[in-house]
Amino acid sequence: MSDTATLFSEQDLENLNKESPTPLYFQLYSLLKARILDGTLPFGQRMPTEEQLASTFGVSRITAKRAMDELAGEELVERRRGKGSHIIYRYSPRPVQAPLTGMLQEIESMARNSSAKILECKMLQPPQHIREELELDPGETALHLVRVREREGRRFGYYVSWTAGVKMPKSRRIFERTPRLTYFRDNGLEVTHVTQTLSAEGASPEAAKALGVPVGSPVLSLVRRSYNKVGDREHLRDHLRVLYNPEHFQYKMDLKID
Repeated sequence: MSDTATLFSEQDLENLNKESPTPLYFQLYSLLKARILDGTLPFGQRMPTEEQLASTFGVSRITAKRAMDELAGEELVERRRGKGSHIIYRYSPRPVQAPLTGMLQEIESMARNSSAKILECKMLQPPQHIREELELDPGETALHLVRVREREGRRFGYYVSWTAGVKMPKSRRIFERTPRLTYFRDNGLEVTHVTQTLSAEGASPEAAKALGVPVGSPVLSLVRRSYNKVGDREHLRDHLRVLYNPEHFQYKMDLKID
């Protein structure tokens, strides 16, 4: 059974709103369903108990039971008396399509010349596609960091990263003033290869709130994978996804043919 403390982020816990017209059981069901569909809760794993869910999210056991009943009704989990509830949904990664792929650089001076607000800094279990890329076993955790960067009062970037092979810093505030790549180097994680993919998408509710834009508005998406080479083999150590507000950010490339 998974440790609920490493399954759900602070934002997850805060997003359950008792004042919302949406019933609490449905909010909890939606959150659990999302964790099953993205592979954070993988096939065959035992779900947290109703008591654990009720305690973690501050809801009644009846609310937790109804949420679990909804998951069972959609054949995402199977409930057996005396054996608990187990996930029967098999995660299948969706193909990724990007109109522009290339090697891009994120200049550390950008971090030094802007300020960051830390929304999340916690050791958590990643979604399955991230876990597989980082070569983590089910239940293993990675450093999950969520930030908003701004310059001159303009919020230009929403950063979400998962990093393996590093420990939780003594203070999350270190990332307000220290670029992540600098922190990694100082803690023995050397990046030897970087790939980046540039695309565009609509702003999710979380990104829209962070960047101060309407939900669904177009944002520039940048996914960076940073690798460390051991012997003849490369291992992905860091997965970073950034959503940029195009009104406050431009990515310029100057390419020359040799």
